[in-house]
Amino acid sequence: MKITRDTSFILRWVSLIFIAAAIILTMIALASYSRERGSYPPGMTIAGVPVGGIDPQTASQRLLQTFNTSVEIQYAGAIIQLDPAVAGFQIDTESMLAAADLQRTGSSFWGGFWDFLWNRQTITNDVPLISSLSEDRLRVYLKDEIASRYDQPAIAAVPQPGQATFAPGASGQELDINRAVALIEDALKSPVNRTVALTFQRTNPGRPPLENLEILIKQIVDLTPFDGVVGVYLQDLQTGDEMHFGYNQNTDIPVDPDIAFTASSTIKIPILVSVFKNLGPDIPQSIQDLILEMITKSENPASDALMSRINEIRGPLIVSEDMKALGLTNTFLAGFFYDGAPLLQRFDTPANLRTDVFTSPDAYNQTTPAEMGALLADLYQCAQSNGGGLVAAFPDKINQAVCQKMIEYLKRDRIGVLIEAGLPEGTQIAHKHGWISGPSGIIQNISDAAIVYTPSGNYVFTIYVYHPVQAVWEPVSGMIAKISEAVYNYYNLPK
Repeated sequence: MKITRDTSFILRWVSLIFIAAAIILTMIALASYSRERGSYPPGMTIAGVPVGGIDPQTASQRLLQTFNTSVEIQYAGAIIQLDPAVAGFQIDTESMLAAADLQRTGSSFWGGFWDFLWNRQTITNDVPLISSLSEDRLRVYLKDEIASRYDQPAIAAVPQPGQATFAPGASGQELDINRAVALIEDALKSPVNRTVALTFQRTNPGRPPLENLEILIKQIVDLTPFDGVVGVYLQDLQTGDEMHFGYNQNTDIPVDPDIAFTASSTIKIPILVSVFKNLGPDIPQSIQDLILEMITKSENPASDALMSRINEIRGPLIVSEDMKALGLTNTFLAGFFYDGAPLLQRFDTPANLRTDVFTSPDAYNQTTPAEMGALLADLYQCAQSNGGGLVAAFPDKINQAVCQKMIEYLKRDRIGVLIEAGLPEGTQIAHKHGWISGPSGIIQNISDAAIVYTPSGNYVFTIYVYHPVQAVWEPVSGMIAKISEAVYNYYNLPK
């Protein structure tokens, strides 16, 4: 078929129209693509916040609005709104938008236009959150604004007046701050999960202050028909905390310097130490037999024999010198025990030169509650860790194994009264008791010095009692047993 001139003309115009239409459509598409390229691709997220189809300025506002929203904290039945600024929480909007812009404009213009024409979605990755947080400020807020208001402190056990027992305490509730910091930080960084339920820890009731135990002991003394002088020393062997007081007829006695008491048989603890320091560490069987008689039977002839082995004439003074080397200036032996033994030296000490309190201390052997307690504490530390004053003073003579042997000897002193009587059956106690009876059988001094081992803590406890006329065995021994029970219960409180 032959195309006429008119037909050819029409085809040319139709072609031009199609070309013009294609150009117009392309220009329209380019304009639409340019507008879309100015916004973030559909489906894009920054820090988990959808920003697809919006421009950077709007995205910035949306991010700030999302992450500046308060975090809701739930704790102990209360709801608290936390302003992120209080925790120093800030987002780095500029850096996140810059990272997002790399995805928005990173591909070539015409390659992106081609995908646009074919309706292909631009593949994007979530831009991670970039933020900063002041953990110190958050911890201060949790401590001062939440824990201080909503925590419930544990209530310590309460001593029962005049008795040797304690009423149980009550557990408390304490904010788990470390866990709270982690939970709140996660909530601050989340665009949607901005509610936090904080956890707490149960706190067990602790021991009452030592001052409360001191009051309880004084109440026990007050309720006992005894009007003499009482000296008490306690050292917590876990913490080193001390309780130390003197008491006489409802009145406190100063203990600086401490009160001088007749040491009676508790002086055999210093003799034991001096024997190992001067004759040890390998003690022959004959010496061991004498030690057992001295500790378990409180035999004075055995004590004299041991001091004679140290030095036939100056044995007691060497014991005193060893105690002085340990810093125990109020503890001494000035002669042997046998009747008629000469006084080898007169000792003036800070304790026995006091004029405000008088316990008629024996010129031959004296000590104080605190010094005997300090000696036992040194013995314990040496046996436990090869540390303490004994090892420091006598490094070539005393060591952990030697101290363990000495404690084993003291554990053999089993009498069933005084401190021992206040302890549950089976409780380990390393101690030396003592009392002095005159020719008529009248007792004026009763004492006991012990290391006590318990499930909830070990301690040194010494007690010295003096009466100018007579320390009647009962009720005084019962009073000491009840005080010992109170101390044991203080360390092993009811659950």
